Amino acid sequence: MTKKFWRCGLGLLVLFALIQLIPVDRSNPPVTAELSASNQLMTIFRRSCYDCHSNETVWPWYSRIAPLSWLVAYDTWEGREHLNFSTWGELSPRKRLKLKKELWEEVADGGMPPWLYLLNHLEADLTSAERLVIHDWTATP
Repeated sequence: MTKKFWRCGLGLLVLFALIQLIPVDRSNPPVTAELSASNQLMTIFRRSCYDCHSNETVWPWYSRIAPLSWLVAYDTWEGREHLNFSTWGELSPRKRLKLKKELWEEVADGGMPPWLYLLNHLEADLTSAERLVIHDWTATP
């Protein structure tokens, strides 16, 4: 039993080492048309949203360790695809209104920032006052 345990452990260790060789894209494309908003709102967004919803992601240390790196990269690319503050100025007014509405729905429901992100980024949690600032911004055309 002990020999089997050590072989299994060694096999898992080798597998863990091998998956580190799978490349993960942690690039930050250029900012082309950044959101322009009040300093207060930008401070909130930069602290709570920009890691996943901009091209200014600060990649944490665990984004270099598979399989966590896969999850972080996937979540970041998905976030950017849905809403990217670094390309906000390129969007049509109609698309901006739609995204503002969706953004507020997610924030109001507690879906943003996601709980998994908040586990390691406690500072990203939104206060009631910050939610109100976001609401006021999303309510204006």
